[in-house]
Parts: sequence; C-alpha cells; structure tokens
Amino acid sequence: MEYICGMTFAPFAAEGRFSRDDTKKSLKKMRELTSANFVIFVPNGLQETPYSEEICYNSPATMNDGELREMIAYAQSLGMRVALKPTVNCKNGIWRAYVNFFDEEVPCEAKWSNWFASYEKFQLHYARIAEETGCEMLIAGCEMVMSERREQEWRNLIAAIRREFHGLVSYNTDKYQEHNVKWWDCVDVISSSGYYPIGDWENQLDRIEEVVKRFQKPFFFAEAGCMSVDGSMYVPNDWNVKGAPAPEQQAKWYETMMQACEKRSWINGMAFWSWTERLYSSKQADQRCDYEIYGKPAQEIVKKYYEKFQHI
Repeated sequence: MEYICGMTFAPFAAEGRFSRDDTKKSLKKMRELTSANFVIFVPNGLQETPYSEEICYNSPATMNDGELREMIAYAQSLGMRVALKPTVNCKNGIWRAYVNFFDEEVPCEAKWSNWFASYEKFQLHYARIAEETGCEMLIAGCEMVMSERREQEWRNLIAAIRREFHGLVSYNTDKYQEHNVKWWDCVDVISSSGYYPIGDWENQLDRIEEVVKRFQKPFFFAEAGCMSVDGSMYVPNDWNVKGAPAPEQQAKWYETMMQACEKRSWINGMAFWSWTERLYSSKQADQRCDYEIYGKPAQEIVKKYYEKFQHI
C-alpha cells in the first residue's frame, strides 16, 4: 500500500456545503499547504441515541450523493487519493463509542440485529459510491467501541462491503483499542485514532506493533491530532480541554508524533483531524483552540514530513 499522507476534510459536512466554491478552494489550499496526497471524506449517519436501531443518512444533516461525487472527482483532479469513512453519530450528543445493546436479544428491547441491518445499509450505500467514483479505500466506520465485540456481525458486514466495493477496506478503531479487535484478519488495512499523549508515543507504538505483527496487515492512523490549546498535548483525545491558545504546543505534539512514526517501518501513514471547508484569517488562527492546523505552526510540520515521506 502506498504511504498515506492524509487529512480528513470537512467531516460531517451538511447538505450544500460541498457544493460551495469556497469549499473547493479550501480543499485545494489543503493540498498545497500540507502536501497531503490522500483525503478522507466523512458522510454523516445519525441515530437518535446510542440505543436507537435506525440510522439516517439522507437528511439535510448529511451531504447529498451528487455533491459528494463531485467533491471526490475534484479531489482526484488535484492528484489526491480518496477514502470514504461513513460514520455514525448520536443526535443527543453521546459519543458513538457507546452505541450498545443486550448481547442476547430480548423481546421489546432494541436489538443488535436491527442496528447492524441499518448500519449495513448505511455502509453499503457509500461503498457503492466509492466503487463508482474510484475511491482507493472504504473505512467501514469509526470508534464503534462497544460494538466491536460483535465479531460475527462485523465479519458479515465486511463481506457485504466487498461484494459492492473492490478497493481497500479498513475500519477505524479508537485509541487504546487496537489490541481488542479480534477480526482484523478480514480487513485489508488496520487503522485507528492516534490521539496519544505527547510523552507516550513510543509505548503505544510498541503495543500497536504487536497487533500489526500478529495480523500481518498494513496499518495507518485514520485519525490523529491535537488541539491548539494549553494542555491538549497531554490529553489530545479530550475535546473539552479549556485554556489559552497554544499553537506552539500543538506543533510540538505533531513533531513528536511524526518523529515517532517515521522510525516505524510498519506504519503506512496517517490522516490528521481535520481541515475546515471555510478558511479563516491568520489573526483568527492564532486565537483558535481547536484541532484545525490551517495557518498554525503545525501546518508547516505536517508539510515538512509529508514531503519527506513522499520522497522516501
């Protein structure tokens, strides 16, 4: 697998956003300013709560199929490889990792079988688009931690995706969970969310390396990042960290992460979270306390390493 120098672009974009000219301009800027050659688009699937069985992906909260196809074609025209990562979120704000049901079906209670039937429709819809548009990869969801123990359902889902899509198939598990997934053998690429503390990269990579060796599959970080706020580099997975803007700490985290990954030949790349569809001024960049890297020192770190990785 070719090394992935990636970014997630405008995740969970609502209907109409991918049709805007400034969104395409932002994608082009991302390509130029980071040297990313791989982009992940994230169609949004919504369920009411973690215990709901139905997933909706055709409301105004989700980009429509036409504009997604158009954006895929535009990214490819810029020389970028494309992955789709259809991802479920809960309308009540509970993190998708907590989607969960009884392991044994009980009358009058929500069931795994109903949820997986809906989830499969969601994934296959985008698998067909990925196939039709020549995407390189389909990532069959993200950070669905409580569901990962349902091994047979995941194996059935991956098999169903393969009947529709003939590119690479992956699944994005959460940080610290790489060793808990028992069904990595049925995907082409192992991927996870690399939100690890700045001082813990070597330990975590040692642990992940054992998983990669056991399953003999390529690996990349389908998500990774750190907010530009004081203290985020110690808990980069925590979206709720409050403090003063600290773009220099964000840059330090990126440098540390990429240095650690560069030394590991089994790592086949990363895709950072994330790049906005609406660019902001450099003055605003200095005051933002989010995961965006546009206009911040971390942007130059990413560009430096991505140019290096593409010439190895």
